Amino acid sequence: MKERLLTGDRVTGKLHLGHYVGSLKNRVELQDSYDSFFMLADVHALTTHYKQPETLKAHVNQVTLDYLSVGIDPEQSTIFIQSLIPEIAELTAYFSMFVTVNSLKHNPTIKAEASEKGYSDLYYGFLGYPISQTADIAFCKATVVPVGEDQLPHMEQSRKIMRRFNQLYAPVFNEPKAIVGDCARLIGLDGDSKMSKSKGNTIDLDSTKQEVYDQIKKAKTDPARIRRSDPGHPDICPIYTYHNVFRKEESGSIYEGCQKGMLGCVECKAMIAASINTLLEPMHERRDTYLQRSNYTKEIVQAGTERAQLIAKETMEEVREALMINYF
Repeated sequence: MKERLLTGDRVTGKLHLGHYVGSLKNRVELQDSYDSFFMLADVHALTTHYKQPETLKAHVNQVTLDYLSVGIDPEQSTIFIQSLIPEIAELTAYFSMFVTVNSLKHNPTIKAEASEKGYSDLYYGFLGYPISQTADIAFCKATVVPVGEDQLPHMEQSRKIMRRFNQLYAPVFNEPKAIVGDCARLIGLDGDSKMSKSKGNTIDLDSTKQEVYDQIKKAKTDPARIRRSDPGHPDICPIYTYHNVFRKEESGSIYEGCQKGMLGCVECKAMIAASINTLLEPMHERRDTYLQRSNYTKEIVQAGTERAQLIAKETMEEVREALMINYF
């Protein structure tokens, strides 16, 4: 049997190039080798969007289309909705019994996101996100988890939680390993931080050609470069970062041309915009194909969720036996 892989995304809006290079590309490449589960994390979305539950349904559909457009194959991969697997919530409760509040507060990703969002007081759901994420992985006994670089602290905490459960009760779970893509983090168009939906510095996977050109045109470049002939500093330029990711073979000549003042920013931006559009074109074609098939995405998610539910029930029988709460 194949090892099981699990990963997913919070359904808070469209997925973007940062998601693609950080995890989605990896998922597509790995789906042939693993029994792959892709989670539409609607419960996790509520940790920061609890005031907007009306957006969840549309975002579930949007992210499903994004998954299919990048090449995730519903014939060999399982796409499911988190909230429809009640065993995840049950596992979260059991794991939370032996995880300290201090360990959660000191999780670097939790601290960074709380600071970024200006949270002076942490909600329980937000603070306990790593516990719930552990349950996401554990319910189907996944052993491989493709993640972005910022999720590595969560993964380490998940490994500790599963290890502790096995020590306390019975060896039910295997400790999962994280797989990070070649580009763990893609800088945003603003040049100040990673691509993030909340910061509006992204290029979405469903962007039209014109939208890509418009977004790239507005992107920050080397602030010290005023004239085309000025020597550039590509190491601090987001556009060069994109060349290094999406045009790797040509990135050396781009670096040299910028550094020597031989390549202007307008030309440099036009080249990367064209390359990004080439990358997105087959995604658009797949998206259009699925959109033309009425209710098809709904059927895919429903079938995937039903499979996930069956596996969750099997896992929970072992968990309840380990906890000695299989009373009847």
